[in-house]
Amino acid sequence: MVASEMWGRFPTFFYSGRFPRRDVKDSLEDVVASELDAVGFDLVELRRGGTRSRPLIEVRIDRRDGEPVTVDDCARASRALEARLDGGQLVSAEYVLQVSSPGERPLRSTVDWQRFVGRWANVLTPEHGGRIEGKILAVEGELGSEVAVLEPKPGDQRRIPLAAVKEARLAFHL
Repeated sequence: MVASEMWGRFPTFFYSGRFPRRDVKDSLEDVVASELDAVGFDLVELRRGGTRSRPLIEVRIDRRDGEPVTVDDCARASRALEARLDGGQLVSAEYVLQVSSPGERPLRSTVDWQRFVGRWANVLTPEHGGRIEGKILAVEGELGSEVAVLEPKPGDQRRIPLAAVKEARLAFHL
């Protein structure tokens, strides 16, 4: 008697190996940043929401010349993004796209911090006292160990390592 007759058919094994692949969110962010760059805007923030069948893509943009973002800027950015996303594989065909100005702009990179020296920021840094609001006086240090120098009130300077910042946004201060 052959084993297959005694035990039935030989088992079939499926290999569902995973190959290294970038997250879809990273791919979407790359596409959005690239398209915005092509029309002269910076990606400030990308958020995904909505449902699987009707995803919401929220995009916040900023102008490179420091001027406020206008409605026309948002429309131009939206058209560029729609041209790339429509019919693509990154989002469902029923997606909703919202493009807006940065509002309380997040500070995510050293370049952001340097760009906004002289402006006020609201910073969350649990290791250095929690939430601090102050004027950005400078960004110092070597790559990877940058420190923001903040002035919460005249004459009071706080040095916050950017690596210790959990969240930071520009703040409006009178």
